[in-house]
Amino acid sequence: MSNRELTMSVLMTPTMMNIAGNIHGGDLLFILDQVAYTCAVRYAKTNVVTLSVDQVRFGQPIYVGELVTFFSTINYVGKSSMEVGVKVVAENIFTDVKRHTNSCFFTMVAVTEGNKPTKIPSFSPSTEIEKLRYECALARKEARIAVEKQNKAMVEQVFSKLQPVQA
Repeated sequence: MSNRELTMSVLMTPTMMNIAGNIHGGDLLFILDQVAYTCAVRYAKTNVVTLSVDQVRFGQPIYVGELVTFFSTINYVGKSSMEVGVKVVAENIFTDVKRHTNSCFFTMVAVTEGNKPTKIPSFSPSTEIEKLRYECALARKEARIAVEKQNKAMVEQVFSKLQPVQA
């Protein structure tokens, strides 16, 4: 395994359960962020912060007692930012049945002690799967930038029409 990949497994316990008896989405997001953080730090060899999380969709419930494995990879590297992809697989450890429950993408930014972005090692994809992940990550980055512009314009339009609140 290269320094661009990380696999972590966590047993789902009753303390992670929601009112419906499944694993709470917030607990899963917390673990996903830890996995992305660890993968990014392992690659960059410096502290990182989470900039964004894309396409988190809870496709299937995860149950108490399942062993959940998080497969993470560095898909794209910029000057100080990187995309970390995470695939989530839940396993019933009594029956060995495994399910791919969801995947998502984190943008992490390498930072100094003063929380200033810092340069990280470059990455040139070499295998076919690395090249595909890189191209898809680049397309997601471009889409994020376009959506951010659109959202900024919409927010400015809405807030420009609001009347100031009188104290």
